[in-house]
Amino acid sequence: MTLINHTVLMSDALHFSAEQAINPYYDDQNVDLSKAILEHHFITEALSTAGITIADVPSPIDSQDGVYTANWALVRGDKAVLARLPDVRKAEEEYARQVLEQLGKTVYSVPKGLKFSGQGDALACGNFLFCGQGYRSDEKAQAFAAKKLGYERIQLQTVPELDDDGVPMKNAVSGWADSFFYDIDLALSVIKAPEDDKKGLIAYCHEAFTPESQKILAEFNGVEKIRVSFEEATRAFACNLISTGKTVIMSAHAPKLKTSLETHGLTVLTPEVAELAKGGGYIRCTTLTID
Repeated sequence: MTLINHTVLMSDALHFSAEQAINPYYDDQNVDLSKAILEHHFITEALSTAGITIADVPSPIDSQDGVYTANWALVRGDKAVLARLPDVRKAEEEYARQVLEQLGKTVYSVPKGLKFSGQGDALACGNFLFCGQGYRSDEKAQAFAAKKLGYERIQLQTVPELDDDGVPMKNAVSGWADSFFYDIDLALSVIKAPEDDKKGLIAYCHEAFTPESQKILAEFNGVEKIRVSFEEATRAFACNLISTGKTVIMSAHAPKLKTSLETHGLTVLTPEVAELAKGGGYIRCTTLTID
């Protein structure tokens, strides 16, 4: 069996807050920091139990979202493509560059003027790269990252957040178009990588994607697929998980997906997460794969 996500980069939750509402999940600014720190500890314990090696760095002191390292870059081998984040998170970019260079990575930047949300919006499954666009990432940035790192890009888009008149909304803080699936890791997860004559395995929420992207996913034969309900994807962050290909660390509140994964022979660990979710991030968001 080909194991994935051997080594991940994590920071800490010491500076986490939900003051600047840069995605639709920021509906409660009252964060219990001690609980957020404890939740982060439970996530790291579960990752360690699954056999994942964790590279720890302090979180940047001047960023409320520094705990979400998945958005710092997309990494493959000794190369990393640096993210370009909303203004509220700008301090993380140079910090991430320094951290990745210290880890021995050659760091590349996407062309000027392009948005790129790192691993949050680009999930590798073997040589395939499932990419999101339209909110935190531009398609040209995804194309750049895929080419630089040697991936075959599957370009997708999730559905926008709509106002009462059905008009797509812009985020008041970032000024960017917004979605409850603003990063693809809220709508899709990689469970197993392809191996020899075996297909990979993903889990995804069909309703989270535009009709064009639904068609792309339905017709894509490079992986097997598990459907995730819209309710579990939005209310339980079900897709925002991390898998080794053998063990999955996921939401404690998505029983349907948990059962499906266990039916596929996977071991499932479910640390409790609530405070960290107030920033619109979950388990996958706190880890950047640096294999």
